[in-house]
Amino acid sequence: MNVIEAIARWCCSQPDFSTTARRKAREAITDTLACLYAGQDDFSSRAVRAASESYFTPQARCRLAGGGRAPAAIAAMVNGTAAHAIDYDDNFAPGMSHASAVLVPALLAVADDIHASGEQLVKAYLIGLQAQAFVGSGVAPSHYTAGWHGTSTVGCIGSAAGVAWLMGLDQAGIARALSNAVSFASGTKGQFGTPIKPLHAGWAARNAVDAANFARQHMQGRIDILDAPQGFLEMFGGLTPPGWNIPAILGTHFHVIETTGVMPKRHPCCGSTHMIIDALDDLRAQHDFSDDDVLTVDTLVGIANLRNLAYPLPVNEMQARFSMQYCVDTWLRNGSLSVADFTPARVAELTEPARLARISLRCYTPEQEAETPPGDRLTHEVTLTLRDGRTLQAGRKLAKGSNSEPFSDADRLRKFTDCCTTMSNASDLFRQLNRLEEQEDLGFLAPLLGESLRDGAQG
Repeated sequence: MNVIEAIARWCCSQPDFSTTARRKAREAITDTLACLYAGQDDFSSRAVRAASESYFTPQARCRLAGGGRAPAAIAAMVNGTAAHAIDYDDNFAPGMSHASAVLVPALLAVADDIHASGEQLVKAYLIGLQAQAFVGSGVAPSHYTAGWHGTSTVGCIGSAAGVAWLMGLDQAGIARALSNAVSFASGTKGQFGTPIKPLHAGWAARNAVDAANFARQHMQGRIDILDAPQGFLEMFGGLTPPGWNIPAILGTHFHVIETTGVMPKRHPCCGSTHMIIDALDDLRAQHDFSDDDVLTVDTLVGIANLRNLAYPLPVNEMQARFSMQYCVDTWLRNGSLSVADFTPARVAELTEPARLARISLRCYTPEQEAETPPGDRLTHEVTLTLRDGRTLQAGRKLAKGSNSEPFSDADRLRKFTDCCTTMSNASDLFRQLNRLEEQEDLGFLAPLLGESLRDGAQG
């Protein structure tokens, strides 16, 4: 048995998931839909919509961010781009990816097409997420440090399994979908800070749908392509990929969403800034200081994180999301970061070179990273030098939102409403999403997708 066959077998052998796993899946889907709504007017989303308009048709079932309908693969691409557009969507360490920004739009497009229920959507999400974790386990972390964007590589492949399951494919069909998706895997981190990065998520969502559609027609490549010569491991694995443990895949009983989890974001910017921002929150809770008190800020992160943050002096909102200097300076001004801090006008207003110059960004050496024990994480550290001579320091190994420090219901609602400020019934929709598995159809999601409830009703 090869890796793809093992993953496909696992996907077809799950009669049910725990109450905890289902709740966490509902929360992740809710978070992603809020990010999708908030990102629908971003330049990247508008550009992808405009480029895809020739595919739009009122006869299609699949709804689009910003309104309109299109075939499933196009809807997945448009909505996936919107879900990742403002970089507020969750992180998923096992896949080195923004797992849900690929998985939820891909599943939602197919769910619209087949009139799936909320319960089916939740289960398909859990299957696709675990498949992403399985794929990622063979190449993490060297795949990511080599420069691949796991969202559009691992995310695409694993999501294809969830989509194939939702389409009703059997074990062999899911295996075909996984194999097909390997040929679609693409996207490098060199595109971070550009409008192409959100498109990576949209393209991966489209590719997941296409891979499953081809599998439904019995199109397939090599079923051993993950670990075959010139396959995914050899070509994409990086310097030291661990490879896959097939018995461990087959013996997985606790879902990854329970053991590791997806990490919703508290801040609408690159996750490589988040432990620093959260450490600043920790310092503020312990010490009395203001923006005017701060002379310099020194930040220490991992090598891959530093490479992600390539814009010390951003010139637009996309670059600002990948600028440690902008994010820290904005936090110092406001005590928090919000969606409104990453608009063209706001970035132009706040980007003051003299203020940003007081914030430095460093990374660990390769030797220091190599000394990190297996299973441990690097500490991201922030050091404030204050005008009164005090030095304040804090560090974090995990950002808020992890399984060890999860969002409260109030945190989740606060983020949802921050994303949905233009929606009059956001709180009501949030409560309905908390009962997602009770929904017989998904027409109630219409306000998130630019339609009235009447227009969005399915039938």
